[in-house]
Amino acid sequence: MRRIAGKSIALLTISAFVLASCGGGGGGGSGAPPVTVTPTPTPTPTPTASCGLSARQDFAKAVIDEWYLFPGDVATGVNKASHSSVQSYIDALVAPARAANKDRFFTYITSIAEENAFFSSGASAGFGVRLTYNPSTQRVVIAEAYESAPAFAAGIDRGTQITAIGTSAANLRSIGDIVAASGTGGITDALGPSTVGTTRVLRILDANGSNQRDVTVTKADFEIDPISDRYGAKIITEGGKNYGYINLRTFISSANPQLRAAFLNFRNQGVTDIVIDFRYNGGGLVSTAELMGDLLGRNRNASELFSRTDFRPSKAAENDRHFFTSQPESIAPTRIAFIGTGSTASASELVINGMLPYLGSSMTLVGSNTFGKPVGQIALDKAECDDRMRVIAFATGNASGASDYFTGLAPKIANSCAAADNLSVQLGDPNEASLRSAIDFLAGRSCGARITSADSRVASKSLTPSAVPALEMLESETPSAAQREMPGLF
Repeated sequence: MRRIAGKSIALLTISAFVLASCGGGGGGGSGAPPVTVTPTPTPTPTPTASCGLSARQDFAKAVIDEWYLFPGDVATGVNKASHSSVQSYIDALVAPARAANKDRFFTYITSIAEENAFFSSGASAGFGVRLTYNPSTQRVVIAEAYESAPAFAAGIDRGTQITAIGTSAANLRSIGDIVAASGTGGITDALGPSTVGTTRVLRILDANGSNQRDVTVTKADFEIDPISDRYGAKIITEGGKNYGYINLRTFISSANPQLRAAFLNFRNQGVTDIVIDFRYNGGGLVSTAELMGDLLGRNRNASELFSRTDFRPSKAAENDRHFFTSQPESIAPTRIAFIGTGSTASASELVINGMLPYLGSSMTLVGSNTFGKPVGQIALDKAECDDRMRVIAFATGNASGASDYFTGLAPKIANSCAAADNLSVQLGDPNEASLRSAIDFLAGRSCGARITSADSRVASKSLTPSAVPALEMLESETPSAAQREMPGLF
């Protein structure tokens, strides 16, 4: 999650600001949206002495020294000269906090231009799919495909299996051969860099396991639609009852009008029982998470707290409280079923946690345990170098003060429902295993066994409801801004 505030912070004579988001990274707050830029811009840092490695390392350390939420968990005596990159130096500084499970690679250096492009409109470059990997079967399967991207145009969608990758049909290599030679990192290497024009030949099988074919796909700029026009917001009618369903892919500013439209439809249709599908949502702008809370708060009053952000004692002036602010589109939910996985993090968890004090047993978490990120980042910029320092700076909590879900939210929800993520069925289909369990809960039926702590880091659980081999989202060793927020994005 990211925090946006309408102020500047002077640091090393660099004009810096507190932005906002959450996910592989994270933050919180409200304010103006990120600057709109051309998709996947080419950074143009000014080649000055202040952009040398040593100066950039000094910038990173100064941010950590002033803002890091866990100052007692910063290593001392780290020699910057022994590190060949800014990120390596950061990793060494925050190693004690990582060992304590407080900062799981949430503090990092990234590109200002690239991140602004993503948070304004979901701009990225790639094939436009989220990839899962099953280590027991060595299968790479699409969890999600984005409508404006090249892969979808080539007939690749949720459930499609990639069996081989090559730069041409003549040098296709099977996934098994790639993993045997280079591990899962070999798969991401085979898919090529996240640059426009990168072309690969993919051998694929459709979701039903048939129709093997080779397709040529070229990476291009595309924008991620936060709520799919195909299945992202709908009303499901069963047994004479209407249930609202909304699948939010990521918390970016372009999601705001879509959320308002979806909730207005729910309100107009008298829907009070809803499914909120966050299964692959790694977070994003906290301002959007706060809007989502408001849209769920028609029956809440302005004195009721949705979320809180708390900085280290020396920065307590930055602490913030968001109280419910009913919107024209707001609904008064009777029951909510949140769908989550190990890819559900940060701003997504903030929304779930924020509603827990008000709904209690009338809400559930369906699927598997969430990632566990009750902390957020601020962003400070060294603009001439296109450097944005993301640093864990605050904790998030709800009206009950609960902010200690580093091991995920499932243990906090007494009636959670374990369910598979059935990749062979499209998202939004009531026959899909997790959505089926969510509707069963809303209808008052049993939704199965509770989620256990063993489910904690599972991003996606099975291809069929009866088989539950653990899948993982494929991740790049050098993720882009979009990949940090949406693990598995290629």
